[in-house]
Amino acid sequence: MLGDELEVSIRTVYRDIAHLTGQRVPISGEAGVGYVLGGEYDMPPLALLPVELEAIVLGVQWVAAHGDKMLARAALDVLAKVAAVVPELLQPLINAPSTAAKQPLDVSQEGADTANLRAAIRTGTKLRLHYRDQQGELTERTVWPVVLGYSDITCMLIAWCELRQGFRHFRTDRIHAVEILDEQIEEPRYRLLQRWKAQRTSDLAKITSEAGDRFRHHARRRR
Repeated sequence: MLGDELEVSIRTVYRDIAHLTGQRVPISGEAGVGYVLGGEYDMPPLALLPVELEAIVLGVQWVAAHGDKMLARAALDVLAKVAAVVPELLQPLINAPSTAAKQPLDVSQEGADTANLRAAIRTGTKLRLHYRDQQGELTERTVWPVVLGYSDITCMLIAWCELRQGFRHFRTDRIHAVEILDEQIEEPRYRLLQRWKAQRTSDLAKITSEAGDRFRHHARRRR
């Protein structure tokens, strides 16, 4: 389904299709049956504002520094494609950018092949992780990968853990081995993302509430 592919609700698809047809984009079809874009339709040329181009360059810099080799190469390829079509006036924003991304603290970090993790996320395939936790214990988990989260020093696989029956964050440098299983995840990824975001919001609210309780407790003791 188009909604699953785009990771949005079917209502969003219907709304966006209605908006496009209102803009005279030649789309035929109907809800519940499907849609077809007219073959005569031609997308307008790429037109970017300077600030939009700066955002792209900054993003490419960060991914090239923090991503795996495949992701870094893809980011540089994207920038080359953008550079080939933007007008000469904007070329200095690419050749001599006004932005710079922070380099990672440890570029030699070892761990799981994140290219395989990203492929499993795209295809909705379960993974079996051989993972060493913070206490050094090696465990085996079957997980439903949801998203890869990057920071300056770590990369995290956010996934639904069948063992714990909840969302867990797995540092990729602690993943000793990954098996791609011949099993599809039973739940669409956009729903997993929604549930993970809801859990994260709930956890943050709980932490904030507990911190407030501790502050009020200490304040009463000082009186």
